[in-house]
Amino acid sequence: MSLGQVFLSEFLGTAVLLLLGAGVVANVILPKTKGFNGGTLMINFGWGLGVFAGVYVAFKSGAHLNPAVTLGIWAAGKEEFAPGVEVNAVNGFVYIAAQMAGAAVGALLAYLAYKKHFDQDADPSVKLGVFATGPEVRSYGWNFVTEVLATFVLVFWVVISGNTPAQIGPLGVALVVVGIGASLGGPTGYAINPARDLGPRIAHALLPIRGKGGSDWAYAWVPVAGPAVGGILGGLVAAALGWVA
Repeated sequence: MSLGQVFLSEFLGTAVLLLLGAGVVANVILPKTKGFNGGTLMINFGWGLGVFAGVYVAFKSGAHLNPAVTLGIWAAGKEEFAPGVEVNAVNGFVYIAAQMAGAAVGALLAYLAYKKHFDQDADPSVKLGVFATGPEVRSYGWNFVTEVLATFVLVFWVVISGNTPAQIGPLGVALVVVGIGASLGGPTGYAINPARDLGPRIAHALLPIRGKGGSDWAYAWVPVAGPAVGGILGGLVAAALGWVA
């Protein structure tokens, strides 16, 4: 694969992930939507199905959709990010750049889909919540720990899953994401993906959203650094155990 194909694949897959993921959050928390007050499980399943769709869209590049996955594959010592795509710094940068750009565009599309609901009166934190994660109890160190643990589970599963007898592919990772959200998503909203949080947060800062307030940049490092560390640890532990697929 050319780097252009890698970029396009990851860009489109991550854009679909964020369109559906940010979309389900908007449907649950913005005023006057059909899904208003649908609850956290609706959000969890929406994100899981967003991953399911995004993985299929980005199949040509291995469907990382997430810098933590890219870093985890690198840390695990794999030779290729995807068939024909060597693990090296240049290719890793292309993956991560595409994921960040795709996440920002996906969030923009979700905003356009819910434009009239963003125009309604709502707390600025609610509107930010469509784009970016935030803690229920703000404690940067413990919020960081939560993101590390949740992302470790995701990336460890991704790295070792090729060795399991049940080859369920995109459905498997979708269910893992739903499970992480249901069990570990309570403290921080489970970013588990630096691009999922940073790309949309940048979009929130730039878009002319009515009554939007600030983008909470003081917290923004947690859903970037936590998943990055968790992804690397997931890859390293899988390699140490000899379970890398």
